Amino acid sequence: MKPFNKLLQTVLVTTITITGVSTSYGIILPASTAYAADPQATTTMNIVSQEPITAGAILKKYRWQSIRSKKPVSVQVNVIEVDVTNPNVKLDVMTGTGGQFAKRNTTSGMVKETGAVAGINGDFYNTQAEGAPDGPQIAGGKLMATPPIGLAGLYSFALDKNNRPIIDSFSFRGSVTAKDGSTFPLGGVNKTSYWYDDNNGVDGQYGLLDGMFVYTSDFATESRTNDGQVVPSEILVKDGIIQQIAIDSVIPGLVPQGAIILKTNGKATEYVKQHLKVGDPLKVDYAIVHEDASRGYDPSTFKMMIGGQTLLVLDGKPSIFTRDLNGFSGYSAVSRTAIGYSQDSKTVYLITADLNGDSDGMTIPELQDAMVRAGVWKGMVLDGGGSTTMVSRPLGETSAQLTAKLQNGVERRVVNGVGVYSTAPKSTVVKGLLARGATMLFIGEKSAYQFKAYDEYYNPMDAGAITTQWSSSQPIGTFAGNEFTATKPGTTQLSVSSGQGQASLDVQVIGRNDIAGMSIRGSNLILSENETFRLPVTVTTKSGQKREVPSELINWELKGFKGEVKDGALTVTSLSGSTLAQIIARYDGYSTMLALPVGQERMWYNLDGKATMTTSDKAPAETTARVQIVQAPETTGANNALEIAYDFSKGTGTKAAYALFNQTEGGAKIDGTPEYMKLKVYGDNSLNWLRALITDANGKEYRLDLANPINWSGWKTVSLDLSEASGLKYPITLKSIYVANPEQNQDERASTGKIALDDIAFVYPGQMPAATNNQVKLTINNRKGSINGKAVTLEQAPIIINGNTMIPVRFAAEALGANVEWEPNERKVTITRGTKLIDLWIDSPDLLVNGGRVTAEVAPVIRNNLTLVPLRIIAENMGWKVEWDPKSQNVNLQ
Repeated sequence: MKPFNKLLQTVLVTTITITGVSTSYGIILPASTAYAADPQATTTMNIVSQEPITAGAILKKYRWQSIRSKKPVSVQVNVIEVDVTNPNVKLDVMTGTGGQFAKRNTTSGMVKETGAVAGINGDFYNTQAEGAPDGPQIAGGKLMATPPIGLAGLYSFALDKNNRPIIDSFSFRGSVTAKDGSTFPLGGVNKTSYWYDDNNGVDGQYGLLDGMFVYTSDFATESRTNDGQVVPSEILVKDGIIQQIAIDSVIPGLVPQGAIILKTNGKATEYVKQHLKVGDPLKVDYAIVHEDASRGYDPSTFKMMIGGQTLLVLDGKPSIFTRDLNGFSGYSAVSRTAIGYSQDSKTVYLITADLNGDSDGMTIPELQDAMVRAGVWKGMVLDGGGSTTMVSRPLGETSAQLTAKLQNGVERRVVNGVGVYSTAPKSTVVKGLLARGATMLFIGEKSAYQFKAYDEYYNPMDAGAITTQWSSSQPIGTFAGNEFTATKPGTTQLSVSSGQGQASLDVQVIGRNDIAGMSIRGSNLILSENETFRLPVTVTTKSGQKREVPSELINWELKGFKGEVKDGALTVTSLSGSTLAQIIARYDGYSTMLALPVGQERMWYNLDGKATMTTSDKAPAETTARVQIVQAPETTGANNALEIAYDFSKGTGTKAAYALFNQTEGGAKIDGTPEYMKLKVYGDNSLNWLRALITDANGKEYRLDLANPINWSGWKTVSLDLSEASGLKYPITLKSIYVANPEQNQDERASTGKIALDDIAFVYPGQMPAATNNQVKLTINNRKGSINGKAVTLEQAPIIINGNTMIPVRFAAEALGANVEWEPNERKVTITRGTKLIDLWIDSPDLLVNGGRVTAEVAPVIRNNLTLVPLRIIAENMGWKVEWDPKSQNVNLQ
């Protein structure tokens, strides 16, 4: 998605020979000749899932895999197949909010507002203009916008009166006829700013220059392309009679219902002055046309039409590109949207390809390949990148949902989209039930389960009108209505039944013996007093499933500092005297520990007592940047913050607004060897980046991300792990913190905004507790031993069981500086030392090391009421050094 003045510039008009037929097109070279970006790549696309949306429409999800730049890529491709011969489904264009231009809406919003069961985003549009599509639009048989004149190679999708899909390039013809018989050509209907294609490599002519354009009540803004490029005049026409003429000015207000406003400038305004006057009749004729009459099209009878960009697929193969791909990052991997139809013209394909954490996005050549593999015979691209959105109604649900994560995590408001609508009659015939709910539970967890019902047309039915009974195949929990409470570990099948059908769901209740590993996310935490940190605990089962444990089911233990964990969030109350923070989480007797050395935090810049000379800079020169001290937003008192305001609406390339520190001295010198930089940032949800520019002792520059992107509003603490700067040599110099809008996908981000910075601090490394240097000597079957040469007597001598040396755990662990705890009910021993936590159970070979399950050759045993543990596996996981002398049967520990 790009403004026309950037998107639609250099189009070459040439003659290309395709399979022996010479055809003149407006095209951009090079043409696409390969299915995938890498012609040597082995490319596959396999279906992952498919589900009916409604009668005549089905959602299919594919996994497309190939090689890009010698690296494997994997992309989720979503395809809605619509049978346009099925009388129970239809396609139509969705428009903004309330069916009007200039009132942008999300795709989800348009689907909900219009009652669609699915939809995708639609045409390209000028992001800096009012919010009308670049191309033509017919919705519900009504012409709402026409193709732009002077732009070659733009393709559109349409359905004719017989529901036959069409993808082709269309044009516009129109004129006004005055009372005196004179005429003047029209430039289009409801058009926004654009520039003609130009073959000289420079900006083309402004598309509305010297023109006369029609605006209808569908264009719901008083600014009818008042973009400062020309001096406008406007003429109000109703019922074929000129009602008002405003020369070199505009008529205030919206276009009245049933009327039109003609907008003119230059030569068109001169025509108005000479031939039109208030009260005269005026004939206004216009239509979307195709230059080739042999195609047999009658656009005036089209049911729907939506514009796009380049043609992508022709005759089931990748086509030549009819537009310049660089205008919409065609050779970059981003989210994509496309539309096409099958060879028999019975199926229309609505397609999106995702860029998110689970999917690598697509280039346009890769999209061509995916479309061909999905079955497209002829297809074209729609707006992509951050606009790419598909929503569909899951089977049995009453509303549509996003099919995948969005590229920027936020659904963009767009001008139009393609909606899928059910036209099926109301039915009382239940075709099926669906059970919905969690399939993995923890002991003590409550979970409500639902069922959905759908009819013979795959449309949802009122579940409230259907009486059901829930049951569990195994006694590992209880039902109260539809709420299941897990009481013990195991697997069960939860079923819902009624007179009309039955559905079931396999559920596992996870206990200690089902867990392969458990961890606390937070290894990069920088603990600070009076701050709160979320501590998610994630379990991985032996079958490979992962899930966060509900916080209320976790028992917490804090060592080395003071704090409280509530609802899964740790609030630190005191770090005084702390050198190591040990955070232990336990579920069903399964333990894990997060150990964090407590670093020293030094405030460096807060503008209330600590600061340094700060100035502003910008790039490129056309941009605007301002740095100033302000009252910190959403705070009280005299708390100050540093505001960075920016305007990136002008200029080209990567844009940035800098806060420079000690610019005259080359930056601010930072003492010592900090591990982290942290600061509070008041975000503006602009999706721009926040970065720090640092130089090291060798003068090497590092541009490090503090936030990529800025996707929040209000205050948030962000941190930078300086160890991520490979090769960084201390001491370091902080030169600037800046907001950046990189050149690629620049229109995805806000061009203007402001953020605030406060409490910039550096955290210096904490020290792990010093290891003991104790040396322990033991002898098999001998109670005599020594610690650092001092003789001691053990209550139980070390022994050998099945070739494994077993030692008294409490004596050895405490002698080497570890802590030992005994839990009699579980017959469990817990050993902690530094960053290590080990759990052992008597007579069980399984032990836990920092939440990971390890199996020993021999289980711990009890002799003379003392616990003996296998020496080697404990030593390996505790970091002890072990020496064994088989002749003397001596064991040395250090």
